[in-house]
Amino acid sequence: MPAIDIVLVEPLYEGNVGFAARVMKNFGFSRLVLINPCKLGEEAKARASHAQDVLKSAELCTIEDVFARSNIVIATTGTVSKSVCHAMRMPFYPPKELRERIKDADGRISILFGRENWGLNNEEVKRSDMICTIPTAEEYPILNLSHAVGVVCYELANLPLPTYTLAPPEYMGYLYRHVDRYLDAIHHPKFKRENTMTLIRRVLGRANLTTREASTLHGLLRRSEWHIDPALLDRDQTGRKNLYDDGEE
Repeated sequence: MPAIDIVLVEPLYEGNVGFAARVMKNFGFSRLVLINPCKLGEEAKARASHAQDVLKSAELCTIEDVFARSNIVIATTGTVSKSVCHAMRMPFYPPKELRERIKDADGRISILFGRENWGLNNEEVKRSDMICTIPTAEEYPILNLSHAVGVVCYELANLPLPTYTLAPPEYMGYLYRHVDRYLDAIHHPKFKRENTMTLIRRVLGRANLTTREASTLHGLLRRSEWHIDPALLDRDQTGRKNLYDDGEE
């Protein structure tokens, strides 16, 4: 199964952190990551019960660290877009469908759970590769943080051995930057840029690209740039061949 990090972004209550550690261990998960958490003390330990090892080994890091090292980042949110025209929170998947999309992948997958009072911010959601939401009753749709962690962990428990390796985060980062430059080359309207890049991240993020697939897309962009203007290929040549083999598509 892929290496799955359960990432709590700025949790407010230590009891929720302890309960999250407990439910993670219930379903076989141990990689707890905390971003700017509240102070953890006796309540967190008590709520963790027999998952003291998960709580004690929790990693403290920044949101930038998470995005830099993860092959796939999945944002969980109770607020989703009502129209496909609004790309930030679309498309979204329930945890059960999320399992089907990642079960064969070998890589580091980080699942973000937001703050108890207002969840993940727009920037955190926009930068994520996939969106996950838990179907709930309309009259009371908001889940407790640890309950949301439990539902997701339940659906993702006992994933099979992976069958292919995901493209490293730096490969995908370079591909996204290349696409952004390509939009300049084709004079894509500036006012559409942000939404277009979010759509591209959603499409490529849920595609679970391998290194070869990412390299092929990169090569196709370069070939297209050459037909637009050969001078475009002179830009930013340093380090390109360290990431991609452009000789074959």
